[in-house]
Amino acid sequence: MDPKAETPQTGAQTPPRKRISRRASILGSVIAVIVLAGTGWLAWHLTHPSADAAGGGFAGGRRGAPATTVGVATAERASIPIVLEALGTVTPQASVRVTPQVSGVMQKVLFKEGQMVKAGELLATIDPRQFEMALMQASGQRQRDEAQLDSARVQLQRYRTLLEQDSIARQDVDTQAALVKQLEGTVVVDKANEGTARLNLGYTRVVAPVSGRVGLRNVDVGNVVSGGDANGIALITQVTPIDVVFAIPQDQVGELQQNAAKGIAMQVTALDRTRAVTLDTGSFASLDNQVDITTGTVKAKARFANSELKLYPSQFVNVRLQVRTIDNAIVVPVTALRMGSNGEYVYVVNAKERTVSLRPVKRGQATVDKVVIVSGLEVGERVITEGADRLKDGASVVLPGDPPGGGGRGPGGGGGKRQRGAASAPGSGSSAPAPSAPASSGPSSSSPAASAPTAASAEGPTPEQRKRMLDQVKDDPEALERRQRFLAAIDAGDPAALERWRSMRERRQGGGSRSEK
Repeated sequence: MDPKAETPQTGAQTPPRKRISRRASILGSVIAVIVLAGTGWLAWHLTHPSADAAGGGFAGGRRGAPATTVGVATAERASIPIVLEALGTVTPQASVRVTPQVSGVMQKVLFKEGQMVKAGELLATIDPRQFEMALMQASGQRQRDEAQLDSARVQLQRYRTLLEQDSIARQDVDTQAALVKQLEGTVVVDKANEGTARLNLGYTRVVAPVSGRVGLRNVDVGNVVSGGDANGIALITQVTPIDVVFAIPQDQVGELQQNAAKGIAMQVTALDRTRAVTLDTGSFASLDNQVDITTGTVKAKARFANSELKLYPSQFVNVRLQVRTIDNAIVVPVTALRMGSNGEYVYVVNAKERTVSLRPVKRGQATVDKVVIVSGLEVGERVITEGADRLKDGASVVLPGDPPGGGGRGPGGGGGKRQRGAASAPGSGSSAPAPSAPASSGPSSSSPAASAPTAASAEGPTPEQRKRMLDQVKDDPEALERRQRFLAAIDAGDPAALERWRSMRERRQGGGSRSEK
């Protein structure tokens, strides 16, 4: 036994180590590299679609890609109203709480809750008897003092006659004249007291100070009322005409002031909470004299006739203020305008080639659904409104009025060649019934000339499909005529029309099978 094979601690013999050959090392490295390369290729293949799939997913990305069905609109001239929208509060021009001016027992209540009253109309009466007695007392006091004044004036006249005869001292005359003046002042005070008593008696008749709607009453017959009651008798709110207060941005103040200075009437529309129902139409009235520093807005007021009483005090409404109108502007739908790295642009349709061109434009004012194009677009040009996310400059498109499958370059669209190849490939998924021929029919039974009438009758559109195709373009006379010619060619057995219809049908069925998977 070799002593070197034993361990110093236990003396056990260790097994000899096997040395890996150079050939095995190289082979293992090659296998590892192959495994890593295969894993990398699989990951790249799963994360990067094939060129055909990439080209088909982006219309116009490569030659032969299918055209994209889009929505279009025509640039036209129109008058665009410039509108400011805000949230407003209905505010009555007058809101008066009817409070009694004298204290007493409520004798009559002559109004109904919610009644429309006119200014000066009698609403209630207070027991007037104590005020009648006070008026009689004041009148008696005035009459007594007036009698004393008359007597003093007669006595003064006598004294002046005696003074002229040198029969009385001047001091007595002066004293009598002072007494007359004193009594005159007393009579003036008595007249004032009588007037106050008469005024208090008139206050027992409670009348409406303004015209409007009476609210809920706060007192009943028999209650003792006084001028110190906080609730009063009732609240009268003027509802015709009525105002709406709303806030506008401070940047719009200058234009509104200029319009007001020129006497330009600005129409204001009050809408309900859903903006679907118009409550009333009025006119701009005035602006506040300062800007709210917390919101950067200025309060404005509009006045409405409110003849139908649809506006209610303290009601929240949506306000639409028409500042001005832009006449003869070139407008397109808002959905046609797009934003890119170089600014705003639209896709313009080239009608003959059925392609689109990217056109930079400069926008102006906009409404909810329309936008003004200041430059870059002419009247009558057609722009893309739907499907623009899948387009780029020069892409082929299918317009709403085109026959199915007729978009793109050429009669069969951008992908006509590939569709015809797919139609002739086996297993294409076509579900149209084809007449079955016996095995001994020979090659002549499959020739296009022999099968054209059969294809026209068996593979043409069904009546439901024909009606649907024509209904889709019934509002476009040109597109309707093209589709009628297309259907007539199918009925006549035109091979090109039949091939085109089969391609359309197979494309639809292929899309349906993919969606089912």
